[in-house]
Amino acid sequence: MNGPRAKKRFGQHFLIDPGVVDAIVHAVAPGPGDVIVEIGPGPGAITGPLAKRASHLHAVELDRDLASGLQARFAGNAEVTIHRADALHFDFAALGASLRIVGNLPYNISTPLLFRMLAQREAICDMHFMLQKEVVDRIAASPGSKAYGRLTIMLGCYFETEALFDVDRQAFRPPPAVTSAVVRMRPRPADTVGLRDPALLSRILATAFSRRRKTLRNALGHEVPPELLDSTGIDAGQRPENVSVAEWVRLANRLAEGADFRD
Repeated sequence: MNGPRAKKRFGQHFLIDPGVVDAIVHAVAPGPGDVIVEIGPGPGAITGPLAKRASHLHAVELDRDLASGLQARFAGNAEVTIHRADALHFDFAALGASLRIVGNLPYNISTPLLFRMLAQREAICDMHFMLQKEVVDRIAASPGSKAYGRLTIMLGCYFETEALFDVDRQAFRPPPAVTSAVVRMRPRPADTVGLRDPALLSRILATAFSRRRKTLRNALGHEVPPELLDSTGIDAGQRPENVSVAEWVRLANRLAEGADFRD
Protein backbone atom coordinates (compact mmCIF):
# COMPACT_ATOMS: atom_id res chain seq x y z
CA MET A 1 0.00 0.00 0.00
CA ASN A 2 1.27 3.49 -0.86
CA GLY A 3 2.30 5.95 1.84
CA PRO A 4 4.64 5.81 4.83
CA ARG A 5 4.70 2.78 7.07
CA ALA A 6 3.14 3.29 10.51
CA LYS A 7 5.59 2.91 13.38
CA LYS A 8 4.33 0.99 16.37
CA ARG A 9 6.59 2.84 18.83
CA PHE A 10 4.74 6.08 18.01
CA GLY A 11 1.30 4.45 18.21
CA GLN A 12 0.62 5.51 14.62
CA HIS A 13 -2.66 4.79 12.80
CA PHE A 14 -2.97 6.92 9.67
CA LEU A 15 -6.38 8.23 8.64
CA ILE A 16 -7.15 7.17 5.05
CA ASP A 17 -10.95 7.58 4.72
CA PRO A 18 -11.80 10.72 2.67
CA GLY A 19 -15.30 10.82 4.17
CA VAL A 20 -13.91 11.02 7.69
CA VAL A 21 -11.40 13.67 6.61
CA ASP A 22 -14.27 15.75 5.23
CA ALA A 23 -16.30 15.25 8.41
CA ILE A 24 -13.44 16.45 10.61
CA VAL A 25 -12.75 19.50 8.45
CA HIS A 26 -16.47 20.31 8.43
CA ALA A 27 -16.60 20.01 12.25
CA VAL A 28 -13.59 22.30 12.68
CA ALA A 29 -14.93 24.72 10.04
CA PRO A 30 -11.71 26.75 9.79
CA GLY A 31 -12.01 30.33 8.60
CA PRO A 32 -9.70 32.88 6.94
CA GLY A 33 -8.55 34.41 10.24
CA ASP A 34 -7.92 31.13 12.09
CA VAL A 35 -4.58 29.81 13.29
CA ILE A 36 -4.76 26.00 13.31
CA VAL A 37 -2.33 23.81 15.23
CA GLU A 38 -2.41 20.17 14.16
CA ILE A 39 -0.92 17.62 16.54
CA GLY A 40 0.44 14.48 14.93
CA PRO A 41 -0.42 15.20 11.29
CA GLY A 42 1.24 11.99 10.07
CA PRO A 43 1.25 11.93 6.25
CA GLY A 44 -1.03 14.99 6.25
CA ALA A 45 -4.49 13.63 5.43
CA ILE A 46 -6.25 16.61 6.99
CA THR A 47 -3.30 19.03 6.93
CA GLY A 48 -3.89 20.16 3.35
CA PRO A 49 -7.67 20.69 3.63
CA LEU A 50 -7.24 22.63 6.89
CA ALA A 51 -4.40 24.75 5.51
CA LYS A 52 -6.48 25.79 2.48
CA ARG A 53 -9.11 27.34 4.76
CA ALA A 54 -7.06 28.78 7.63
CA SER A 55 -4.86 31.85 7.91
CA HIS A 56 -1.92 29.75 9.11
CA LEU A 57 -1.40 26.12 10.04
CA HIS A 58 1.25 24.83 12.43
CA ALA A 59 1.85 21.07 12.35
CA VAL A 60 3.60 19.46 15.33
CA GLU A 61 5.08 16.09 14.37
CA LEU A 62 7.50 13.96 16.43
CA ASP A 63 8.40 11.43 13.70
CA ARG A 64 11.46 12.73 11.83
CA ASP A 65 10.54 10.99 8.57
CA LEU A 66 6.96 12.26 8.57
CA ALA A 67 8.07 15.79 9.50
CA SER A 68 10.57 15.79 6.61
CA GLY A 69 7.88 14.62 4.21
CA LEU A 70 5.54 17.40 5.33
CA GLN A 71 8.29 20.00 5.06
CA ALA A 72 8.93 18.92 1.46
CA ARG A 73 5.23 18.88 0.61
CA PHE A 74 4.54 22.37 1.98
CA ALA A 75 7.92 23.93 1.15
CA GLY A 76 6.32 26.56 -1.08
CA ASN A 77 3.48 27.40 1.28
CA ALA A 78 4.28 30.29 3.63
CA GLU A 79 1.02 29.67 5.52
CA VAL A 80 2.17 26.24 6.78
CA THR A 81 4.87 25.74 9.42
CA ILE A 82 6.11 22.25 10.32
CA HIS A 83 7.50 21.79 13.84
CA ARG A 84 9.44 18.60 14.48
CA ALA A 85 8.69 18.36 18.19
CA ASP A 86 7.08 16.33 20.95
CA ALA A 87 3.59 17.71 21.61
CA LEU A 88 3.89 16.67 25.26
CA HIS A 89 6.58 19.32 25.72
CA PHE A 90 5.67 21.81 23.01
CA ASP A 91 4.94 25.43 23.99
CA PHE A 92 1.66 25.99 22.16
CA ALA A 93 1.16 29.41 23.74
CA ALA A 94 4.29 30.63 21.92
CA LEU A 95 2.31 30.39 18.66
CA GLY A 96 -0.14 33.07 19.75
CA ALA A 97 -3.65 33.30 21.17
CA SER A 98 -7.05 31.87 20.17
CA LEU A 99 -5.39 28.79 18.71
CA ARG A 100 -7.60 26.10 17.19
CA ILE A 101 -6.07 22.72 18.03
CA VAL A 102 -6.76 19.63 15.91
CA GLY A 103 -5.32 16.16 16.16
CA ASN A 104 -5.58 12.42 15.72
CA LEU A 105 -3.94 11.70 19.07
CA PRO A 106 -1.96 8.49 19.63
CA TYR A 107 -3.92 6.38 22.10
CA ASN A 108 -0.89 5.69 24.28
CA ILE A 109 -0.35 9.39 25.14
CA SER A 110 -3.84 10.83 24.74
CA THR A 111 -4.52 11.50 28.44
CA PRO A 112 -1.16 13.23 29.12
CA LEU A 113 -1.71 15.34 25.98
CA LEU A 114 -5.15 16.38 27.18
CA PHE A 115 -3.67 17.57 30.47
CA ARG A 116 -0.93 19.36 28.53
CA MET A 117 -3.69 21.22 26.69
CA LEU A 118 -5.34 22.02 30.00
CA ALA A 119 -2.13 23.70 31.15
CA GLN A 120 -2.07 25.79 27.94
CA ARG A 121 -5.80 26.54 27.80
CA GLU A 122 -5.46 30.32 27.97
CA ALA A 123 -4.00 30.28 24.44
CA ILE A 124 -6.72 28.00 23.04
CA CYS A 125 -9.96 28.85 21.27
CA ASP A 126 -11.15 25.27 20.79
CA MET A 127 -9.92 21.71 20.20
CA HIS A 128 -11.08 18.88 17.95
CA PHE A 129 -9.47 15.54 18.74
CA MET A 130 -9.81 12.02 17.45
CA LEU A 131 -9.35 9.64 20.34
CA GLN A 132 -10.20 6.14 21.41
CA LYS A 133 -14.00 6.09 21.77
CA GLU A 134 -13.69 4.91 25.37
CA VAL A 135 -11.69 8.06 26.20
CA VAL A 136 -14.20 10.33 24.44
CA ASP A 137 -17.01 8.64 26.37
CA ARG A 138 -15.17 9.40 29.60
CA ILE A 139 -14.46 13.01 28.67
CA ALA A 140 -18.08 13.75 27.71
CA ALA A 141 -19.78 11.60 30.37
CA SER A 142 -22.61 12.84 32.57
CA PRO A 143 -22.87 12.24 36.33
CA GLY A 144 -24.38 8.86 37.07
CA SER A 145 -22.89 7.07 34.06
CA LYS A 146 -20.26 4.35 34.29
CA ALA A 147 -17.87 6.42 32.15
CA TYR A 148 -18.04 9.41 34.52
CA GLY A 149 -14.92 9.72 36.62
CA ARG A 150 -11.69 11.51 37.40
CA LEU A 151 -10.88 12.46 33.78
CA THR A 152 -14.42 13.80 33.21
CA ILE A 153 -14.27 16.00 36.29
CA MET A 154 -10.73 17.35 35.95
CA LEU A 155 -11.29 18.35 32.31
CA GLY A 156 -14.87 19.44 33.03
CA CYS A 157 -13.59 22.09 35.41
CA TYR A 158 -12.03 23.91 32.48
CA PHE A 159 -13.62 22.67 29.23
CA GLU A 160 -17.05 22.31 27.71
CA THR A 161 -17.05 19.02 25.80
CA GLU A 162 -19.15 17.50 23.06
CA ALA A 163 -18.76 14.04 21.49
CA LEU A 164 -19.32 14.54 17.74
CA PHE A 165 -19.15 11.21 15.89
CA ASP A 166 -17.60 7.75 15.95
CA VAL A 167 -14.99 6.57 13.45
CA ASP A 168 -14.76 2.95 12.36
CA ARG A 169 -11.41 1.23 12.73
CA GLN A 170 -11.27 0.57 8.97
CA ALA A 171 -10.84 4.32 8.39
CA PHE A 172 -7.18 3.90 9.42
CA ARG A 173 -4.06 2.19 8.16
CA PRO A 174 -3.30 0.00 9.99
CA PRO A 175 -6.72 -0.43 11.63
CA PRO A 176 -6.56 0.05 15.42
CA ALA A 177 -8.06 -2.58 17.68
CA VAL A 178 -10.84 -0.25 18.84
CA THR A 179 -13.36 2.28 17.55
CA SER A 180 -12.35 5.94 17.58
CA ALA A 181 -14.42 9.08 18.09
CA VAL A 182 -14.10 12.82 17.55
CA VAL A 183 -14.66 15.24 20.42
CA ARG A 184 -14.95 19.04 20.51
CA MET A 185 -13.60 20.87 23.56
CA ARG A 186 -13.87 24.59 24.32
CA PRO A 187 -12.26 26.33 27.32
CA ARG A 188 -14.79 27.64 29.80
CA PRO A 189 -14.64 31.39 30.52
CA ALA A 190 -12.06 32.23 33.16
CA ASP A 191 -13.25 31.65 36.75
CA THR A 192 -16.42 29.86 35.61
CA VAL A 193 -15.75 27.03 38.05
CA GLY A 194 -13.40 28.76 40.49
CA LEU A 195 -11.29 25.74 41.46
CA ARG A 196 -8.62 26.87 43.93
CA ASP A 197 -6.33 23.85 44.07
CA PRO A 198 -6.43 21.41 41.11
CA ALA A 199 -3.86 19.09 42.71
CA LEU A 200 -6.02 18.76 45.82
CA LEU A 201 -9.10 17.96 43.74
CA SER A 202 -7.12 15.35 41.83
CA ARG A 203 -6.11 13.67 45.11
CA ILE A 204 -9.69 13.60 46.36
CA LEU A 205 -10.92 12.13 43.09
CA ALA A 206 -8.21 9.48 43.04
CA THR A 207 -9.29 8.35 46.50
CA ALA A 208 -13.02 8.46 45.81
CA PHE A 209 -12.99 6.72 42.45
CA SER A 210 -10.72 3.96 43.67
CA ARG A 211 -13.77 3.07 45.82
CA ARG A 212 -16.48 4.16 43.40
CA ARG A 213 -18.97 1.47 44.50
CA LYS A 214 -19.01 2.91 48.01
CA THR A 215 -20.99 5.93 49.18
CA LEU A 216 -19.14 9.23 49.25
CA ARG A 217 -19.11 9.11 53.05
CA ASN A 218 -17.42 5.70 53.06
CA ALA A 219 -15.16 6.37 50.08
CA LEU A 220 -13.71 9.51 51.67
CA GLY A 221 -14.32 8.67 55.31
CA HIS A 222 -10.65 8.24 56.22
CA GLU A 223 -9.52 11.39 54.41
CA VAL A 224 -12.35 13.93 54.65
CA PRO A 225 -14.09 14.58 57.98
CA PRO A 226 -17.82 13.72 57.82
CA GLU A 227 -18.76 17.12 59.23
CA LEU A 228 -16.98 18.81 56.32
CA LEU A 229 -18.95 16.76 53.82
CA ASP A 230 -22.14 17.79 55.60
CA SER A 231 -21.15 21.46 55.58
CA THR A 232 -20.82 21.50 51.77
CA GLY A 233 -24.45 20.48 51.29
CA ILE A 234 -23.40 17.43 49.25
CA ASP A 235 -25.38 14.24 49.81
CA ALA A 236 -22.76 11.96 51.36
CA GLY A 237 -24.98 8.93 50.75
CA GLN A 238 -24.49 9.02 47.00
CA ARG A 239 -21.70 7.34 45.09
CA PRO A 240 -18.76 9.35 43.72
CA GLU A 241 -20.01 8.92 40.14
CA ASN A 242 -23.21 10.81 40.99
CA VAL A 243 -21.49 13.94 42.34
CA SER A 244 -21.47 16.81 39.84
CA VAL A 245 -18.36 18.72 38.77
CA ALA A 246 -19.59 21.80 40.66
CA GLU A 247 -20.05 19.76 43.86
CA TRP A 248 -16.58 18.25 43.61
CA VAL A 249 -15.15 21.74 43.17
CA ARG A 250 -17.10 22.97 46.19
CA LEU A 251 -15.71 20.16 48.33
CA ALA A 252 -12.13 20.72 47.14
CA ASN A 253 -12.42 24.46 47.78
CA ARG A 254 -13.66 23.86 51.35
CA LEU A 255 -10.63 21.66 51.95
CA ALA A 256 -8.36 24.28 50.38
CA GLU A 257 -9.67 26.84 52.88
CA GLY A 258 -7.78 25.03 55.58
CA ALA A 259 -9.60 21.80 56.38
CA ASP A 260 -7.30 18.83 56.89
CA PHE A 261 -7.15 16.31 54.04
CA ARG A 262 -5.35 13.38 55.57
CA ASP A 263 -3.20 11.14 53.33
